Amino acid sequence: MRATQGAGEGAGRAAAARRRVGPYILITTLDDPRAKVPVPERRYIARSTDGLHTVLLSLPHPGGDARRFLTEAEGSRCLLGPCVAPATALAAPGEAPWYARPYLPALPLPTALAVHGGPLPERTVRVLGVALAETLAIVHGQGLAFAGVSPAAVLLAADGPRLTCFGAVRAAAPDGTPRSGLPGLDAGSLPPEQASGGRPRPLGDVYALGATLAYAATGHTTPERDELPAALRPVVGRCLARDPGARPQPAEIIRALAGDPTADSTALRTPGWIPGRVIAALAHQSATVLTAEIPTGIAPVPHPN
Repeated sequence: MRATQGAGEGAGRAAAARRRVGPYILITTLDDPRAKVPVPERRYIARSTDGLHTVLLSLPHPGGDARRFLTEAEGSRCLLGPCVAPATALAAPGEAPWYARPYLPALPLPTALAVHGGPLPERTVRVLGVALAETLAIVHGQGLAFAGVSPAAVLLAADGPRLTCFGAVRAAAPDGTPRSGLPGLDAGSLPPEQASGGRPRPLGDVYALGATLAYAATGHTTPERDELPAALRPVVGRCLARDPGARPQPAEIIRALAGDPTADSTALRTPGWIPGRVIAALAHQSATVLTAEIPTGIAPVPHPN
């Protein structure tokens, strides 16, 4: 799919998105509704009613746990790491639940594959993996599990990836509750021990990272081993081990993917690390958002309760 393909459909999605949420007017959806990859929350590009601020704005799925959604968003403010884009604004008490972070041109990983026309180059996957593993290492060092790492949770920007969908509302269910089949949850990225009700743990993040890198490299979160590029098979295969104890730590993933013990994701992001079609789509998105006209007199989204 080229950057300009589906312009009419995109305009239709933009028109459908013209609603007010808190102090923001929705400009367009971030995720392609035709994509078959589950997205843990509804995400939009929006602008403040005074026209001064553009944000990425998230809403829970209808019927989702609004309290936990906002708790996870609030908790994101404590997360550290190069890929974390924490919430900077949240719904006020009594409002329909939402949270926002500053906008930057970015594509959900599934959209990036669609724009590119298939799996991403190995170089892009390596940079993606190193950056995400760096972030997980820092989050785990805080004594936390990110929870909810999945292809849709990753946004690809020109200066590196971002992790969104904070905690995926603790991966969509309370501890002890089987999570399979819950709305917005990507079963292929769900660690086996968590699918049966175990609470999110750091080594579960490693499994989810492996599934996300497998998706970036093949278009599937659970590919056959020989579908993966040969150089990625050992580290991704270990990440996807059913036994948590057999999975590598983030530092091991960084060493395996970077190929240089002194390299980090910044050093690896040399020109050309993102495919040209993805760069073009980022530029197209930025131009569309910049020129969007925001109408007045739009009623706010009602509280789901």
